[in-house]
Amino acid sequence: MIQSMTGYGKAEAVLEAGKLTIEIRTLNGKSADINLKTSLLPKDKELLVRQKIADQLGRGTIDFFVNWEPNAATEAKKLNEELIEDYYRQLNAIREKLNVETGDSDGDNDVFTAILRFPDVIDNAAKKEIINEDNWSKVDAAIDEALEAVNNYRSREGKALYKDVTSRVGNILELENRVESFEHERIDTVRTKLTKSLEELQQKPDPSRFEQEMIFYLEKYDINEEKVRLRQHCKYFMDTIDGEEKPGKKLGFIIQEMGREINTTGSKANHAGIQQTVVLMKDELEKIREQCMNIL
Repeated sequence: MIQSMTGYGKAEAVLEAGKLTIEIRTLNGKSADINLKTSLLPKDKELLVRQKIADQLGRGTIDFFVNWEPNAATEAKKLNEELIEDYYRQLNAIREKLNVETGDSDGDNDVFTAILRFPDVIDNAAKKEIINEDNWSKVDAAIDEALEAVNNYRSREGKALYKDVTSRVGNILELENRVESFEHERIDTVRTKLTKSLEELQQKPDPSRFEQEMIFYLEKYDINEEKVRLRQHCKYFMDTIDGEEKPGKKLGFIIQEMGREINTTGSKANHAGIQQTVVLMKDELEKIREQCMNIL
């Protein structure tokens, strides 16, 4: 069964310090455009994750998110003691160099108050490395789970796409039958038109020559080959969508061929009913084209 390129998947990994949430969102695209929208993923794991996503999802615009929710103990802020001591030593050295005297303990308190405002003095444990080798197996399993959810979503969407596009191919074939129903009327119309033109010119043609000219004229506007090729293309479309796992790109090429035959039929029609039917066929084909752009 075909898959849509639109999908969504979510999974969680419970780690010692909190909960990691993996989200993957996909839209249609000509190739695999993978966007890792997170700073939590270690650099040495990025290529691995990209390859895993490409293998599982194939084409599409793919956004990969990682959200982190630390538990209460992890979220607690802690002082960076080494940095505080270093700042304090530097400030004392500057004070001695400039012969600045505080005179009481309030001076030291002022120094500490100032130091606490310096960058990175207060650490948040959640900012430290969350994903590491110790918990990578859990994170990797969550990524696999999210990818599976995306594929399940895509399969559900694919069923709806399949039903829509195949029904429209059927509509085109029914409209082609309508074109055939106009054929005899079109021939009679052409014959009447030519005869009337000759009468207006007060010409009495040779019957055999007239029939030859009629045959030549009708051959020029004959659409039998276009009808046969269009039916073949429709069959090829159905064989492809039913028989291939990822038919999206090939279906696009088949749609181009279907459009070519429909357009040629319209240009040769020389009949209002056929031309109106061709417009309906073009409308159905355009809707098929739009839907197939989202088929993997």
